[in-house]
Amino acid sequence: MLEIDHFTYGWLTPALAYLMSFTGSLLALRCMIRARTRPGRGGWTVAAAIALGGTGIWVMHFIAMLGFSVQDTIIRYNVPVTLLSALIAMVVVWLGLFIVVRRPGDPAALPIGGGITGLGVAAMHYAGMYGMETDAVVRYDPLLVSLSVLIAVVAATAALWFALHVRGIFVTVGAAAIMGIAVCGMHYTGMFAMSAQMTDHVHRVVGAQAHQLLTPLIVGVSMVTMVLLLQVGITDVDEPDLTRVDGQHASRYWPSRD
Repeated sequence: MLEIDHFTYGWLTPALAYLMSFTGSLLALRCMIRARTRPGRGGWTVAAAIALGGTGIWVMHFIAMLGFSVQDTIIRYNVPVTLLSALIAMVVVWLGLFIVVRRPGDPAALPIGGGITGLGVAAMHYAGMYGMETDAVVRYDPLLVSLSVLIAVVAATAALWFALHVRGIFVTVGAAAIMGIAVCGMHYTGMFAMSAQMTDHVHRVVGAQAHQLLTPLIVGVSMVTMVLLLQVGITDVDEPDLTRVDGQHASRYWPSRD
């Protein structure tokens, strides 16, 4: 077995990865407050999906991968597959949010949305790993893979619940911190499932180096996130009284779909 190092640069990459996951989660939750309380919530839901799927999950994953190395091997990245993994992350998060926002009173909406989003996040992770080209033979421990998928589903369900219920900046920050831990936990559980060994049939490794492909992509998505963060801000928005709407009692306020 070849030695795998997930922390080539020490705690720098996991710390930065967590920071991006926390930032993406925080921005997504702030966007969802607006999606719950303002007209035009479809745009805010898309913004939340970009923030959480793009920065909170995909950027987190590949910042962590910058610290990944395998002893005596070459690692390259397949560009189309890597880009596809980013698209998967954002689409599945949007789909989960769309389901729970459009069906707020349906008790099945949260587990369905969480299941779809969690499986999609796991698919993003392993699609990204599939896009990693190396001259070693890579295998995965089925038990740890299953555990990583379970963590992804639970984390996605919790994230959607937070998106539906969180209000107030301090609670939002706490929820984003928990979401960041869950996303990072899923990533490293999936990575620890991996093992590598040399093969007698060495094949030519093609693709882009990590810094050539990932750095501009990470910077690009992160800049989009920063622009959204400046637009949304982290201050409380004006939210209606959730116990009374138009003189009638209500447990939760949802704007008209029109």
